[in-house]
Amino acid sequence: MSAPVPPGPRFAVVGNPGNRRVALFGDAVSAAGLPAPRLVPWRDVLCGGGADFAADEIVRVDSPGEDDEVDRLLRGTDDPTRVEGSARWYARFTAAVRGLRGGSRLDDPDDLAVLFDKRRCHAVLDAAGIPVPASPTSGPGAAPVRGWDDVRALMRDHRMHRLFVKPAHGSSASGVLAVESGGGGRIRATTSVERAPDGLLYNSLRVRRYDREQDIAAIVDALAPDGLHLERWLPKASQDGRAADLRVVVVAGRATHAVVRTSRFPLTNLHLGGSRGDLDAARRAVEAAGARWADVLGVCERAAACFPRTLCVGVDLLPAVGWRRTAVGEVNAFGDLLPRLTGLPGSGAEGLDTYAAQVAAVLHDRHRTGTPHA
Repeated sequence: MSAPVPPGPRFAVVGNPGNRRVALFGDAVSAAGLPAPRLVPWRDVLCGGGADFAADEIVRVDSPGEDDEVDRLLRGTDDPTRVEGSARWYARFTAAVRGLRGGSRLDDPDDLAVLFDKRRCHAVLDAAGIPVPASPTSGPGAAPVRGWDDVRALMRDHRMHRLFVKPAHGSSASGVLAVESGGGGRIRATTSVERAPDGLLYNSLRVRRYDREQDIAAIVDALAPDGLHLERWLPKASQDGRAADLRVVVVAGRATHAVVRTSRFPLTNLHLGGSRGDLDAARRAVEAAGARWADVLGVCERAAACFPRTLCVGVDLLPAVGWRRTAVGEVNAFGDLLPRLTGLPGSGAEGLDTYAAQVAAVLHDRHRTGTPHA
């Protein structure tokens, strides 16, 4: 006689009403024949000192982005396009996540605290033997960055003529500068930061270049109080003459979805003018270089394994020139927004988008063990 199948789970989502992420996950839950998730608005969590969940609810924490009031509550600014305030955002976000009580969690609070601190995340990956760009701001003996003078000193001491300067708690390339120095004291920064005449910094959808060191210094000095992370700029592979990297989604330890991102700028984010490349061509380039595609995906799975109590992460993978070697640039807690993208062949998520793959993983785990992933 077969064992009884446990009843279907009940999902709850901490998210913003009307948000596309919440809607896509809800669609995936409904498509699995389950009741629609209970939505707990971020606004209520932040204003009400947390939230309570029933013991049998499976709780997904979704991005608090794309809501002006929630952004104001997290960052303390009335303008959602402002870059500054990421340290305050981080402190309030992690405190709010720890204020969620009960239920079974798909996103671990301790994992989220590391994933949203680039310095700590980089150190965890490096300690686990995951290939990452060299950084003087993570791990034992990490150097503080109090402003542009410190960046200049670290560039000199570590012979980093090209590097990325990143807000430690930023996302979506907010505040990131790709800095290049050359002979004769020449320096240039490529970034989406727009510096207003009053010195305030704003996110822009237009990537721009700053060629005057005083402008670059002013931006870095304004961002430094929120915390900065520096990484050596690794020359990336190209596709059709454009810089290329990959976003690989890992669900329950398995690489399920991948997209190539290409750009004429060093920032390949799709919302900054990047475009999806040809994944099959990337795989062929890897194999033509004598590497194995399975090993490329394996690097992403090893990176995700550093966060075993979180169901899904998005790994930004940097292929080196020639496509033979790779490094992990970042691991993203909310890196699953890839609409209409279905699973990789052999991944077990064929025909499923990233959200359906997560629901399927929870159901599989529940049927196998009687309890959801946690």
